[in-house]
Amino acid sequence: MRVLITGITGFAGSHLTELLLKKGGIEVYGIQRWRSKTDNIDHLKGKIHLLECDLRDASSVLHAIEKIRPERIFHLAAQSFVPASWSAPAETLSTNLIGQLNIFEAVRKAGLSPRIQIAGSSEEYGLVLPNEVPMTENNPLRPLSPYAVSKVAQDFLGYQYHMSYKIFIVRTRGFNHTGPRRGDVFAESNFAMQIARIEAGLQEPIIRVGNLEAQRDYTDVRDMVEGYWLSLEKGTAGEVYNIASGKTWSIQKTLDMLLSHSSIKVKIMQDPERMRPSDVQILLGDNTKFVQATGWKPKIPFETTLKDLLDYWREKTKSSAAHAESAR
Repeated sequence: MRVLITGITGFAGSHLTELLLKKGGIEVYGIQRWRSKTDNIDHLKGKIHLLECDLRDASSVLHAIEKIRPERIFHLAAQSFVPASWSAPAETLSTNLIGQLNIFEAVRKAGLSPRIQIAGSSEEYGLVLPNEVPMTENNPLRPLSPYAVSKVAQDFLGYQYHMSYKIFIVRTRGFNHTGPRRGDVFAESNFAMQIARIEAGLQEPIIRVGNLEAQRDYTDVRDMVEGYWLSLEKGTAGEVYNIASGKTWSIQKTLDMLLSHSSIKVKIMQDPERMRPSDVQILLGDNTKFVQATGWKPKIPFETTLKDLLDYWREKTKSSAAHAESAR
C-alpha cells in the first residue's frame, strides 16, 4: 500500500510515519517544502520517500500526486499554531484551505480514488456553552481564531468534495494531543522546555505562562495517530469524528504535573505576550461516535505523556548544550 503523509516532517506526521512503518507492508511517502526542518524524521531516512512540494502551488501538488499515486492520504500539513494565525491570518487561510483544495483537485485530475483523512481540530468548536459539554460532532461551530476558521473551511470543503465527487474523505476533529517532539510554541511543551533549561542552568528559575485557567482534552500523540489510521480503515466516507480522551486538565494542572517530575523551585510569571485576543476556555470531546465506529481507545496515561515530553526536552537541551560547547 502506498501512503502519502502531508506534514510528514511535523509533530504528528513523524509519529504517524513510525506507526505505519511498524505495521509493515506500507510504502510511506511524504512531501516537504525545501525549507522544512527534518529533525523529527531524520532517524527514518532510508525507510521513507520524500518529495519536495509546496501545497499552495497547484502544479507542484499535481506533479507529486501523479508521481506517488497514493492509496491513502493523511492530510496533516497546516499552519497549526493558533496565536500565529492572529499575526498571519492570510497565510494561515491560504496554507490550510488552498493547500487542501489543491490536493483534492490533483486527485481528481489524476483520476485516482484514494482514501483521504482530513486532520481537523477541536478549535473548530470555539465558543462552547456550558450545556454543550462534552462536545459531540453535532455541536455548533463558533470558531474564535483565524486558525479555527481555516479548519472549519477545510472540514466543510472535505464534506463538499465527498458529496460532489464521491471522493472517500473522512474528517477527524482531533482534540489537543501532545508528547515527544511537540513544538515549543505549544503551552505544555513550552513548559517542559523551560523546566529542562532551568535544570540545565540555561534559564533563570522563572516559568513564563499564558492563560492557566483554560481546560483542554489531551490525548497522547501516539494514540492520536492510531486514530488517524483507524479513521480510514473503519470510518465511513463523508463522516466527521471527534478523536478525544473525554477528560480535561487545566493548563495549571498540566504545569503542576510537569513540575512534579522535577526538583527545581520556580516562580510562575504571567507573560502578556502569551495571552490570546480571545481564548477557548474549555475543550472536552465526546468520542462515542469514533469509538463505536473504529474500536479506538486511548491507551497512554496523560502522566506518562508528560513525563515522556519532559524527558524529550531534557535530551534535546543536553544535546544542544553539548553541540554549542563543541563549537567553541
